[in-house]
Amino acid sequence: MQAGTRPLAHIWGVNSLPFTATTALWVALGGGFGSLLRFAVSAVVGGMPALAGLPWATLGVNVTGSLAIGALAGLVAVGNDITPSVRAFVMVGILGGYTTFSTFALEGVEMLQGGSMMKAMLYASASVILSIGAVTLGFVVARG
Repeated sequence: MQAGTRPLAHIWGVNSLPFTATTALWVALGGGFGSLLRFAVSAVVGGMPALAGLPWATLGVNVTGSLAIGALAGLVAVGNDITPSVRAFVMVGILGGYTTFSTFALEGVEMLQGGSMMKAMLYASASVILSIGAVTLGFVVARG
């Protein structure tokens, strides 16, 4: 970590957000906006014939959401404060509704910055493998 930067745990701090009616409202409003944004991106990208066949919209959402949360974390790391309301609205709400992959990526970077390479690799591997397994299990169980 560079001198003069704050650790990501301080920046993200979702666990430090108070669970109040106001915070919940900010998260809900941001989440609704983020979900609509994801829907719009998926509709536009998914409708492009040259991109058919692969989930480009999902990849695009995951990458742009990760870029956005990384940029916000970078701004805070160098001393720009984000109020709890803005963090609840943008980082948890909008980006959480847009893609949870950005949160996954930020948490992985937190582990790497904390010196926990093995923990980060285990987390990333387990998240991908268990999530694909869970979707498969849910699909099989629902089909009967």
